[in-house]
Amino acid sequence: MYSEILSVLEDKASHAHSTVTLIEEEQEAADPWDMPELKDTGVPWSALDTKGKVLRVLVSVGKFILLLGFLYMFICSLDILSSAFQLVGGKAAGDIFQDNTILSNPLAGLVIGVLVTLLVQSSSTSSSIVVSMVSSGLLTVQLAVPIIMGTNIGTSVTNTLVAMTQAGDRSTFRRAFAGATVHDFFNWLSVLVLLPLEVATGYLYVVTKLIIDSFKIENGEAPDLLNVITDILTESIIQLDQSVISGIATGDPEARNKSLILKWCQTFTNSTLMNVTVPGPENCTSPSLCWFDGNYTFTLKNISEMYNVQKCKHLFVNVNLPDLAVGLILLALSLLVLCSCLILIVKLLNSMLKGQVATVIKKILNTDFPFPFGWVTGYIAILVGAGMTFIVQSSSVFTSAITPLVGIGVISIERAYPLSLGSNIGTTTTAILAAMASPGDTLGDSLQIALVHFLFNISGIILWYPFPCTRIPIRLAKSLGNITASYRWFAAIYIIFFFFVLPLFIFSLSLAGWQVLVGVGAPLVVILIIIIVINILQKRKPGCLPAALRSWDFLPLWAHSLAPWDKVIGVITTKCCCCCKCCQISADDQEPSNKEPVGNNNTEVYDNPAMSAEKEVENEINLEPKILKMTQL
Repeated sequence: MYSEILSVLEDKASHAHSTVTLIEEEQEAADPWDMPELKDTGVPWSALDTKGKVLRVLVSVGKFILLLGFLYMFICSLDILSSAFQLVGGKAAGDIFQDNTILSNPLAGLVIGVLVTLLVQSSSTSSSIVVSMVSSGLLTVQLAVPIIMGTNIGTSVTNTLVAMTQAGDRSTFRRAFAGATVHDFFNWLSVLVLLPLEVATGYLYVVTKLIIDSFKIENGEAPDLLNVITDILTESIIQLDQSVISGIATGDPEARNKSLILKWCQTFTNSTLMNVTVPGPENCTSPSLCWFDGNYTFTLKNISEMYNVQKCKHLFVNVNLPDLAVGLILLALSLLVLCSCLILIVKLLNSMLKGQVATVIKKILNTDFPFPFGWVTGYIAILVGAGMTFIVQSSSVFTSAITPLVGIGVISIERAYPLSLGSNIGTTTTAILAAMASPGDTLGDSLQIALVHFLFNISGIILWYPFPCTRIPIRLAKSLGNITASYRWFAAIYIIFFFFVLPLFIFSLSLAGWQVLVGVGAPLVVILIIIIVINILQKRKPGCLPAALRSWDFLPLWAHSLAPWDKVIGVITTKCCCCCKCCQISADDQEPSNKEPVGNNNTEVYDNPAMSAEKEVENEINLEPKILKMTQL
């Protein structure tokens, strides 16, 4: 009898272990980057009566109108967010640009472009400051080229922050964060290649100079497209005097004491020819208009006086608060509206993009042209991205809008990549048109800077898109997406390090001089290159490496794995949550179900099938000594 019981236990154990193995194999076989099926759980259209069909159409139209409303509020909140950052750090950005000795270092210029764009949250604003400095003769075009490259990097942080709002679901966060950071990696890799090339050859400056000298370009005006709609709301909340930051950067002493908040929207300037006192005869307008009265010298000059005609009509026009306080208020409110609108947009898209609708949209966005024209699809996506960015006049707005679509699985990473590249081109076309509105004497330099930005992005696309093997940003973004899906706190570390700590570190070394920059930076770069090469060889040709270097196991676990750091973060967050009763309740609710059985008596049911099977085997094996004792009795 005992042998029969043992054989039954062995059969059950082998069956349970095979079930566990099958579940693990299925989990490993599933590709986390496969786009999920957005299944329609509602009643099919054919099963609805007339009243139900009319009601569904009305609900769908209502959802679409709500979606447009939330998207409008989302774009406006991004505009207000940019204004808030300018109020908080705009004058500091102008001070940073004012030090020409630092800007003479290309690496420092690159970092300054990144930091200033992060401060004002607008590449258009930082680019306009650069154009103003070039137009006024305070900065040459050659020195402005690295700064323009830096603005390209700084503007890509917005959609990365937007992806953080989708951290609730692991799979959605993996796709959203990868879709956002593919833009970051493209900009960083382009700078790593093109900045040394520009320093060595100056090809961006030379090519754009040839273009400017070859074509006769007349003055024009930058068109207002989406701004016509969004300005109705944003200008009723806040209006800024954009000339203040440019004035600080160009060394205007009066600009430092001015407020960025625009008080008077309509002014009148009157020029009057009148006698004025000047220090000496050399300051007279002409010898015939210069006369003396004792120790005083008089001349006839045009004196311009500005008269305020009409006040602006935004909320903060009569508020007696400093720029910093207004900026912090707008920063908090805009972030609240932005996150709320993004969450509601994602929920609406999830409810709308189901069944046949999702299938049609996915096919339109992600299907390639038939062979042999499949390669054309990506370039059309680049043109679409450029056109949409030209319409919304902001690459941040466009890339932030497609990030939640990537997260819920409507747009693939492979399609989001060319759309992001197109947005880089679209934002430069707006800058080119804006530069064409410059005065005739500064038109050449202003337009050349805008063309440098355009040519930089075109060069980056040539480097990292035409061939599948060169699309390294996609692979890097997917790797980062996998890491952040397992360790979500790493996303915040990535943003803080790459957009704040690293630029500030390089900027600090630049302030110390070339000797310190090369002495500290060169060894770090060499170590980084060695680590990258070893990682590639470990994956592809481990036989080329010594036995000790075929893995990083010889290092402490914390030096080559995030698991120990994850435990530290978990302990810290647990202690923080214990301080709040709400956090304790949510922690209890979110406690994994595989730790506590559900059921009664001797039956234990687990939500996780694998855990249930393992527990069943464990219970039956633990039962074996008891059965043996009973048979002996």
